[in-house]
This record gives sequence, structure tokens and C-alpha cells, in this order.
Amino acid sequence: MILQLITSFIAASAFCVLFNAPVRALLQCGFAGMIGWMLYLQLDDRWDTVVATFGATVVVGVISQFFARSFKMPVIIFSVGGIIPLVPGGLAYDAMRQFVENDNNQGIQFAVQALLLSGAIAAGLVLSEVLGQMFRRKHVSG
Repeated sequence: MILQLITSFIAASAFCVLFNAPVRALLQCGFAGMIGWMLYLQLDDRWDTVVATFGATVVVGVISQFFARSFKMPVIIFSVGGIIPLVPGGLAYDAMRQFVENDNNQGIQFAVQALLLSGAIAAGLVLSEVLGQMFRRKHVSG
């Protein structure tokens, strides 16, 4: 578990370097990715992979909103770095490999799973943005 947390931190931070994020944001990007992956691992034991990905992405989005306000940077810097450990790249690769090897049934199964996970990531980011907007409006007017 600790090795996976360290690896997810490094992956998120390294992707933010490729993404040209400010150096002062790399620690927070890595932290967002690590928290998202840790939550995903915990939720994946109890629920379906798609639900676990959705839940972890919502938390990454909320953390990204918090970091963006705290460090006065765009949310996308933290959210993109934070979701990198959750992106189903290996699954998409396996789907393409199955199609190339003419195993279309297995390829379709992998592709559908990758699409579901990608949709869960998108929906989780949207929900976290909506929650952030609701909180800001309630906080400002209340």
C-alpha cells in the first residue's frame, strides 16, 4: 500500500511537470493524486471499479478546488494531476491490443470498461465543480 501511495504521488507530480504546472504546485498535485489513488483502492475493495473511480474523482475534484483557492491557481492544475493515477490507460491499451490480435469480444469488453471509467472520471469532476459552486454561493450569500 505504501509503495502504491509513493508511486501515485510521483506519477501525479511527474505528469504535472510535463503539464508545465508551476513548481510550487507540484507537491499539492502529487498529494491530490495520492489521495485519489488511496481512496480508489479503499473503495474498489467494497464497490464496483466504476463507482470507486467516480468517488475518488469527486474527492480529487474537491481537493483541487480547495488547493486552487488556497494557492490562487487554476483548478485544472490540481485536478488533471490528481486524476492521472485513475486514468484507465492500461485498460485502453489492452482493448486495442485485443482488437489487433483479432479477439474482438475481449477487445469490446476492455473498451467498454475503459469508457465507463473515463465517464466516471468526467462525471466526478463535473460533480465536484457543481459542489464547489454550490458551496461558494451558499457561503457568499449566507
